[in-house]
Amino acid sequence: MTAKYVSGEDDNRDGWYKSSYSGGSGGSCVEVKPGQSAVLVRDSKNRHPGHPAIGVPRTAWAVFVHTLTDSGD
Repeated sequence: MTAKYVSGEDDNRDGWYKSSYSGGSGGSCVEVKPGQSAVLVRDSKNRHPGHPAIGVPRTAWAVFVHTLTDSGD
């Protein structure tokens, strides 16, 4: 699996989803934004313009999520 850094040009709230495990206290959490070829992942504390996100290919993201959801069996 490979991941690359991408620019923060889409750094707005539009289309970003915060982890359901994030509490309301502003602690550590991640946000994701699905794209056509990649899923962007960023730290919710660094969502201002110019802060990078990591772009993960959609197929790799699907494997990652499947592995997490399947690991409880």
